[in-house]
Amino acid sequence: MLNVSHLTRSYGSFVAVDDVSFSINKGEILGLLGHNGAGKTTMMKMISGYLEANAGDVLLDGMSITDNAKAIQRELGYLPENLPVYPEMTVAEYLDYAADLKGLSDLVKVDEIKRAIKATDLAAKLLAPIHTLSRGYKQRVGVAQAILGQPKLLILDEPTNGLDPEQTQHMRRLIKEISKNATVILSTHIMQEVDALCDRVIILKAGKIALDEKLETLKHSKNIVLETDYQLLEQLQQIVNVVTVEQITDERLLIALRPSASVPEVSSQISKLIVESGSNLYAIHQEKRDLEVIFNQINQDVMVNSDGQKGFGQEVCNAA
Repeated sequence: MLNVSHLTRSYGSFVAVDDVSFSINKGEILGLLGHNGAGKTTMMKMISGYLEANAGDVLLDGMSITDNAKAIQRELGYLPENLPVYPEMTVAEYLDYAADLKGLSDLVKVDEIKRAIKATDLAAKLLAPIHTLSRGYKQRVGVAQAILGQPKLLILDEPTNGLDPEQTQHMRRLIKEISKNATVILSTHIMQEVDALCDRVIILKAGKIALDEKLETLKHSKNIVLETDYQLLEQLQQIVNVVTVEQITDERLLIALRPSASVPEVSSQISKLIVESGSNLYAIHQEKRDLEVIFNQINQDVMVNSDGQKGFGQEVCNAA
């Protein structure tokens, strides 16, 4: 399990990551989202040990990266957005070099390189110099080096960048397979990737966590969408656990509930009230939220807490 505790990093007066804490369990795929300058890359570099934190710590299975950086780095794989490959090397030479850096040797090294090549479908390009490869193949080389040694923690920054649709599907299957025995952090600007792969999402804004929630919970808000010709909003607002009732159109209402409310129970009470009034009930269902809409809300100064409540956040920092 990964435990990030009060992680902070500044560049002069600019605070890139500001007192961030969270934990990720084995087998969990965490989507890390945020605009450029939100602190994603800085945080991933600190988690990987590439960059020292000003404060806080990172623990992998109880080991602190402050005291055990090299030991932890042997247990993780990291694919940065701009892969630092050596263009003059062939794919085989680079993977051999990457395996040496991870401390792999002898038969274990050979077996791991073979496994990574098979998983990323690189066999046809083993003897090709990296500078001759397409963007998609270079991305596969980056993933291959990241999964060498079967890491406990895999950090992937834009892993499908440059891949065609078929390669993207292959990459998704690979990440899912890896997550069976590892913890995965996936940073991406592509919301479809998060929807397809992640169990949970963290959204960073100005170096702070603006949202940390299970994806399934996030998509289903404590709001009820009601389609009816019932006109007495005051009576709807008197139902227990109803916070607000907003008229969207003449026959469409959005009803916000308290975080502790039971959606089925309140829906039943609303339905009963409407039917007994003699009005027509056309539809009633829990509101489904789109991840991209939520992301945009957060970055328009709307902070969404884990209990679904909203408040105002800080201004978005435009610094890189």
